Amino acid sequence: MTSLNGILAAIATPFDEEERIVESALRAHVRRQLTAGVHGIFALGTNGEFYAQSAAERAEAARIVIDEVAGAVPVVIGAGAATTKETIAIASDAAAAGADALSIITPYFAAASQVEIENHFRAVADSVDVPVIVYNIPARTGNAVAPATLETLAEVENITAVKDSSGNFDTILQYLERTDRETFDVISGNDSLILWTLLAGGAGGISGIANIYPQTMASIYDLFVAGDAAAARTAQDSIRPIRNCLALGNPNTVVKAAANERGFDLGPARAPFNALSEEAKKQVAATVAADVERGLA
Repeated sequence: MTSLNGILAAIATPFDEEERIVESALRAHVRRQLTAGVHGIFALGTNGEFYAQSAAERAEAARIVIDEVAGAVPVVIGAGAATTKETIAIASDAAAAGADALSIITPYFAAASQVEIENHFRAVADSVDVPVIVYNIPARTGNAVAPATLETLAEVENITAVKDSSGNFDTILQYLERTDRETFDVISGNDSLILWTLLAGGAGGISGIANIYPQTMASIYDLFVAGDAAAARTAQDSIRPIRNCLALGNPNTVVKAAANERGFDLGPARAPFNALSEEAKKQVAATVAADVERGLA
């Protein structure tokens, strides 16, 4: 795999009420995404609650997803951790399991300099023989990948893409300006910026909203490449109401609640990130009902 194009579904990890991974629900959710026409599967990222799972659980989930996809589309596995040593161990396991690419989040909790961030990604890339995606989400990690740092990392042979979830479109533009679009993919990790990233020359988006409306999310890219920018804009704009709901609580919890309203049986988020107010639940339910009535799928 040399390039990631289109919409990759950032799938949630289904849990039961005892917080155990539900294999049947995870497999069903993967099939749901493939049937809807997504262009790739991104497992064990932020929406996959990687931060709430043990290394063994992450390995189990990765193997289930890779097995279920069975080569139909690229599979990206989130393999990041707070330290380089732990990240290399998780990344090596995911690569051995058959991941097509690995998403590596910046180190988190402790402040990291740009030199430390660069050293971290280089060490991980050196440890595996599959493509590595730099995952920039500073609001969650406290550490951002500066455009100049990304420019340097893009010269590493198997660092082939960046997923930007900063929410700052100028960061995406700077990433595009400093990398070669023929050999390096810039991907939006913010659902609201997918079309704009495509228009600027990016490769696509990694979408949490695909857990709820996979067909709608995939259509943004399909319509764009078909040359129907107006329809792509309509699809992009259509997710604004559910995106607004993400402010009601932990976004991962809101996404699961909305997907469950659609009957997708993803279960709860892991405690303590699982307590939506009754008012929030009602708003999510009403939003999903209205979205489905408008044709989102």
